[in-house]
Amino acid sequence: MKPVVAVLALAALAAGGCEKHAPPQQFSQAALDQALTDPARKDQRDAADARRKPAPLIALAGVKPGDKVLDLIPGSGYWTRIFSKLVGPEGKVYSVWPQAYAREAMGNVADLRKLSADKYYGNIVVEVEPTTALTAPEPLDVVWTSQNFHDYPDEFMGKGDPGQLARDAFKILKPGGTFMVIDHIAKAGRGLSDTDTLHRIDPAAVRKIVEGAGFKFAGESKVLENSADPLDIPVFDKSIRGHTSQFAYKFVKPA
Repeated sequence: MKPVVAVLALAALAAGGCEKHAPPQQFSQAALDQALTDPARKDQRDAADARRKPAPLIALAGVKPGDKVLDLIPGSGYWTRIFSKLVGPEGKVYSVWPQAYAREAMGNVADLRKLSADKYYGNIVVEVEPTTALTAPEPLDVVWTSQNFHDYPDEFMGKGDPGQLARDAFKILKPGGTFMVIDHIAKAGRGLSDTDTLHRIDPAAVRKIVEGAGFKFAGESKVLENSADPLDIPVFDKSIRGHTSQFAYKFVKPA
């Protein structure tokens, strides 16, 4: 190597070695608190938050500024709105329906598309997947599904395989990424037997399915449990609707 070239090469290496990289973002309680007190959520901050307990659940999942989050079957967008403000302009929120479910929720899909067109929620992307196969345009930090894991084996969803959903989530998550599953509790030992009739699922069955896809169980929250729920009636029964006993499981893709 000629002397001048060698000097230039060494200088380039030195410059590269001194290059500063921003440290990865960490979970921030302050950022979560700010997202939850967002003025645009004024109509949700009382009854809905008291019922859905977003603060401890999002803290368990560890959603943080800059994250890429997929909100699977987002309904009216309750979680999507919170995630949008929490991940901020450097993050992204994908609100995703499989086509089979979207056909039953076209009003929600239209509302979320309208929301994503608002500059205030400019980091939201709304997608309808053609099948129950779950995909993403980039590696994700979090896949979140609330009250919908139980839908996958049901008739209207084409009797899909919830194990495939778990494997898809594993594939699209970054190493160390989180798969958060919240759902209505069925009685122990019921497995998937009550998914279509009661819209409930046995938590032990969920753990077996998700861990079978390669995830590691990383914790749970019991804030949504309700001892008054008999666990053997439909979740839409007027005696329990909106107050079902639910589990909240965090799974992590090994780094």
